[in-house]
Amino acid sequence: MLDLGLGGKVAIITGGSEGLGRAAAQRLAAEGARVAICARRADVLERAAEGIRKAGGQVLARPVDVTKADQIEKFVGEVVGEWGGVDILVNNAGTSAAASFESVNDDAWVHDLELKLLAAIRLCRLTIPHMKKRGGGRIINVTNLGAKAPSAGGLPTSVSRAAGINLTKSLSKEYAPDKILVNTICIGLVKSGQWERRAKGDLDAFYKDVAKRVPIGRVGEAEEFGDLVAFLVSERAAFISGTAINFDGGMSAVV
Repeated sequence: MLDLGLGGKVAIITGGSEGLGRAAAQRLAAEGARVAICARRADVLERAAEGIRKAGGQVLARPVDVTKADQIEKFVGEVVGEWGGVDILVNNAGTSAAASFESVNDDAWVHDLELKLLAAIRLCRLTIPHMKKRGGGRIINVTNLGAKAPSAGGLPTSVSRAAGINLTKSLSKEYAPDKILVNTICIGLVKSGQWERRAKGDLDAFYKDVAKRVPIGRVGEAEEFGDLVAFLVSERAAFISGTAINFDGGMSAVV
């Protein structure tokens, strides 16, 4: 078995109650990392935490709205108080918001930027000093394919996610001397709670239909995303930083 070197590491994962975030938390916990997860819905969050505990993992779960700076600060403070620092940050919180330009008002723009960009900025700002103290760290910003190749009617998400890629590259350059590696995963069609809520009926049929847009012929599994996260934050990926990896089954028009 390949040792990823994650035993005893402390990881913060936002949007960790279901789907991609939960899969990442489960995978890191299985590798021996101590995982701190947050999300808005306390009941869903606790179910995710209980699943990790039953599997033998260490988890701290707190209901947090990442658009609120004070809640983010309190959460990071609790993690540091519980486990002494932070080694890994996965900025995963966010929902898709896709509409035509003229239909997106100022409130929608502000909310999307708060949720997907400013939350990541604030979490990076709070955790990077702790990573420095521990001699390095890993940050993953979850974005999407529209960040690289926006389509019509994809606002405001395509803009906020494009900013996430820029943030990733900027931080990777600035903090490379501190051995803090920063990457982004650009999500395509992957099974998640968001898709389940949109399906409104036969989920298998829904996934089969949208899979027609994916060259390899299927929708991605959340567990596969968790595997990719585990690799990128591991010692095995110590020479990878500043990259934007398409997790899309070949769907994106750009590399």
